[in-house]
Amino acid sequence: MSFSQRLSEIKTGFERPFWVANITELFERLSYYAAFASLARYLHEALKFPVQEASSLTGLFGGLVWFLAAFGGTVADRLGFRRALSLAYLILSCSYFLLGSLAAPWLGPVRDHIPLGLLVGFVLALPALGVALVKPAVVGTTARASKENVRSIGYSIYYTLVNIGGAAGPYVASWVHRHMSVENVFRVAAASVFLMFFGVLIFFREPKRADEVHSTSLGQSLQNFGTVLGNPRFMLFLLIFSGYWIVYWQEFIILPLYVHDYIDPKADTEIMLITGPLLVIAFTMLLNLAMQKVAPFRAITLGTLISAVAWIILVIHPTVLMAYITLGVVALGEIIQSPRYYEYISRLAPPGQQGTYMGFAFLPIGIGSLIAGWFGGKLIHYFGEVKHRPEQMWWAVTAVGVLTALLLWIYDKTVMPAEVPANAAS
Repeated sequence: MSFSQRLSEIKTGFERPFWVANITELFERLSYYAAFASLARYLHEALKFPVQEASSLTGLFGGLVWFLAAFGGTVADRLGFRRALSLAYLILSCSYFLLGSLAAPWLGPVRDHIPLGLLVGFVLALPALGVALVKPAVVGTTARASKENVRSIGYSIYYTLVNIGGAAGPYVASWVHRHMSVENVFRVAAASVFLMFFGVLIFFREPKRADEVHSTSLGQSLQNFGTVLGNPRFMLFLLIFSGYWIVYWQEFIILPLYVHDYIDPKADTEIMLITGPLLVIAFTMLLNLAMQKVAPFRAITLGTLISAVAWIILVIHPTVLMAYITLGVVALGEIIQSPRYYEYISRLAPPGQQGTYMGFAFLPIGIGSLIAGWFGGKLIHYFGEVKHRPEQMWWAVTAVGVLTALLLWIYDKTVMPAEVPANAAS
């Protein structure tokens, strides 16, 4: 197929809801990653949480956001994607504003009566309610509003826009942190998603497919949810793949603390976190086209292995430059596996259950983040504060990733072919 024919397919293959949903997702990711990029150091340095507790709270922020997406997918199927998105952006704007107001005088009476750790944990959980609706609604819209011949490209576009937001978020956080107080990072995040609330109300229309049977009752939605839970092979795959995210989230949880405390206290760790998203923006479409003939499951396994071995670079030569290179190699693995992962899950979803299945697609991200916060906190405390050999912790991170790739390979050769349709199998 010529380039002009492929371009024509892309122009005609997507309905308007696809573009509206994905553009709003860009700004949702900007808000999320602006908050995430500043969170670990803010908790440790400004709010004086010990490194283990700061890591665990950061993991909680990420974990609940993604874990609840599994439930949000069922709600999105029931509400419809337009109502789900508008409600989500309203919730997110309020949540980020409250997060940026933790030290405000008007919250003083609350801080006087509730332990700080409990209060911070509660506030960090609030954005999860919004993202739990955004993620499955946007990815479900991508499935419904894309023609079959461009669906793979649609997920590449989705992932590219996600990473534009992922790159812009840390940049915004860095600029705000340097020119204003860090609390304003969260207020800027709130303003960004508040604009998307109006964007959805004005421009988004519910995507419809003539060949799709929609869930019409809460009972049916709950039945869909139970059906996914009752698929042991699919759930085993999600559990195994959580290992990838245990490794990946360390770039947000302990890498900023590691670089600041053990390499260079003047390093701009927020700008550093732009590295991965920029590479994903630049190369996702190119690599996706180059690897279209590679089976989705093999791409997932390969990307997991590459992201795992990247951390060895920081063991060999722990410098700021090597931290950037490590993030680049992690991004390469992400580019290879992530679009194919969403494609793989979307092809497993029965008609009318895209939101439910795509909600479960985010479950490994949540499990990985919850474990990554605890795991990373233990590592940096033991190897950094006890053993005084902080670079050695990256061997443990690499080991988790390599084990995950091995388990995926075993799953591919034994369990997966009995359950997955031929067009999604490796």
